[in-house]
Amino acid sequence: MKLQFNLTARLFAAVFSTAMAVALAMGVFSHINLSRDFIGYLNEQAVSRLELARTSVTAGYRENGKSWDFLREKPELWGRLLRPLVPEAELGAVKRSPADLTGATRRFTLFDENRERIAGYAGPSERAVERPIIVDGLTVGWLALTPIESVSPGAEKHFYDAQLRSAWIVGAAAVLLAGGVAFWATRRLLRPVRRVAAATHRLAAGDFEVRVPEAGGDDDIARLAHDFNQLALTLQRNEAMRREFMADVSHELRTPLGVLNGELEALEDGLRRLDAQALRSLRGEVGILHKLVDDLHELSLADVGALAYRKAPVDLRELIGITAAAFGERLHSSGLRLRLDLPDEALTVFGDERRLRQLLGNLIENSCRYTEAGGELQISARRQGRHAVVNVQDTAPGVDGEHLPRLFERFYRVEPSRSRRSGGSGLGLSICQRIAEAHEGRIEALHSPLGGLWLRLALPIHD
Repeated sequence: MKLQFNLTARLFAAVFSTAMAVALAMGVFSHINLSRDFIGYLNEQAVSRLELARTSVTAGYRENGKSWDFLREKPELWGRLLRPLVPEAELGAVKRSPADLTGATRRFTLFDENRERIAGYAGPSERAVERPIIVDGLTVGWLALTPIESVSPGAEKHFYDAQLRSAWIVGAAAVLLAGGVAFWATRRLLRPVRRVAAATHRLAAGDFEVRVPEAGGDDDIARLAHDFNQLALTLQRNEAMRREFMADVSHELRTPLGVLNGELEALEDGLRRLDAQALRSLRGEVGILHKLVDDLHELSLADVGALAYRKAPVDLRELIGITAAAFGERLHSSGLRLRLDLPDEALTVFGDERRLRQLLGNLIENSCRYTEAGGELQISARRQGRHAVVNVQDTAPGVDGEHLPRLFERFYRVEPSRSRRSGGSGLGLSICQRIAEAHEGRIEALHSPLGGLWLRLALPIHD
């Protein structure tokens, strides 16, 4: 059966195996260093001690009649002769040197001028290091040092074992410490990750209210929790907007369909005659449905970026005049006065003339629907920096400040003055915002000094 390891086990195994590999590598390299470099170091120290011993042996030869007979007769003098000729105050420091501690003097061998052994180590090797004993310009003997081939005899073996034991103790402690740190790190680091994973499952199941606690700090884990909460909040808002949108669509469709159904039932029951007035009423309700479906279609195309635009240089000043003239009868029937304040020079923007005319028409239509009769509509246009700014202002009724940012939401209306009774679908300003954004512009709602609504459109100038 194939074993399945979770993220905790994988991270623990990765950290622990890395620590094990490091500890093993340290042990191997320590063994190599002790077996090679340390032996070389001991031999170097022994050679230095050999030079000091040569001085002492040379002095003993001079003091005893320039002959080696004193050593042949009294071999016990050999050890005393190897003491270096240094002041008494420094003698202790020499005795405590690494060469003396590792028994280098036991590997010294003294030969006479004929290469006959006089004293010292009885089995010098062929690789022995030799130093001549020269007195009055003549070589009277040789002092040889047998180097260490391996760490086995005496103090060298003891020192090597101690160092190797310390290395293994440190390695074992490092492995145990790495295991503890790996266990703590996996629990510490993966606990918030597991919380995010569990919350993700709930979010995928449709629980958009789920949140994960955000720990302090600015590390990746904290940012992950923060980003997840932002994602959950966005999805929650989108779900609320979707439900609200569906409710609004169903309501908007139900009203004209209900009127149509009532009109048709009245005609069937003979309660109403099929005359021109009845046909006009039916056509009006059908027109409302047609307008709502068209607006929904355009808004859906704008959302996915599929709304067609054929851009070219357009004189915004001229376009405003043409659009306002087309609404002359509509404004007159609504009892509104129109005042235009346009510049003498052209305001050229790069855009789709048909879409921009639709945008301006929606803004004027909005004022016609909601402005009280006897009021006024003012349209002005000016160049401000690198933008052409169009201001559409009307008179009462106004809009409270808390409603202004939401006017461009789908189906959003301010009750009761700007209500469904005016006949709008609630999508006109949303479409205006999409068209403005497609032209790299922006549109915002403000309080009008005239007492009503101020819609401010800014589009980039095209030179």
